[in-house]
Amino acid sequence: QVQLVESGGGLVQAGGSLRLSCVATRSILTINAMGWYRQAPGKQRELVASITIGGTTNYADSVKGRFTISRDNAKNTVDLQMNSLKPEDTAVYYCKADGALTAGGRRNYWGQGTQVTVSS
Repeated sequence: QVQLVESGGGLVQAGGSLRLSCVATRSILTINAMGWYRQAPGKQRELVASITIGGTTNYADSVKGRFTISRDNAKNTVDLQMNSLKPEDTAVYYCKADGALTAGGRRNYWGQGTQVTVSS
């Protein structure tokens, strides 16, 4: 069973930092792209940041300059360093693996989500 396990969420004051981590189970051989999405109450899930297997990154305008995504291809992990957090960053953050290759083929996977709450 393929799983993406997230950690690092929590409660932080505005201006603070958090680091989210996501690890894919060992049954995944390679992953084309990994990313972090978030969903606030009453809003649609949105892309926060993504990174390809080659290291190309993409960020939502709202987090540029504050968040940094990184990955370890050998370990199938992706991290999101979040600095200068704002109350509007409050959401459930989800890890996603695009084009994850396993013995059963290639498909996308989602993590279960981790709550990030930024107090003002």
